[in-house]
Amino acid sequence: MKQLWIALKITIVLTILTGLAYPLIVTGLANVLFHNQASGSLIQADGRTVGSELIGQKFTRPEYFHGRPSAAGDGYDGLASGGSNLGPTNQKLAERVKADAAKFHAENPGYTGPVPADIVTASGSGLDPHISPEAADAQVARVVAARGMSVDAVRALVSQNTDGRQLGILGEPRVDVLKLNLALDRARK
Repeated sequence: MKQLWIALKITIVLTILTGLAYPLIVTGLANVLFHNQASGSLIQADGRTVGSELIGQKFTRPEYFHGRPSAAGDGYDGLASGGSNLGPTNQKLAERVKADAAKFHAENPGYTGPVPADIVTASGSGLDPHISPEAADAQVARVVAARGMSVDAVRALVSQNTDGRQLGILGEPRVDVLKLNLALDRARK
């Protein structure tokens, strides 16, 4: 009975330390030191939350840049995060990519170059908010025509919203589609 009482006391103490105290301390420190990240890296526009820097959104209108296809639920559903798990030889994947490439060409008839791979392939999470600068460049003519802006003005906004490699060597340059589209809306005002 003595051993049972000791085990019970240890369980209670460790539950309080690891189940309550430690998570509260870590959460508190994260909110103080990294408030934006701890709050979900939310983006505000006109006093309201419009999205997160970390999760893509589905843009379909011609005056907006479009992101990568999403395999997460019905498009960028954080609750259904994950890839499609279709392999490179899977016929369904080949058909989806062909359909997405045809859709891209229909939406961007002035673009004659090769379709950027990231504009027809989903990311591993299905939530990627970024496209490559090449994918953004391929959409410039459509956005210019829909908004009536100059090519130089739109390209300047793409450049301003392009993040370089992390620490100068990690990853590839990328464009956050939501931030770029918000910059386009601000430029119109």
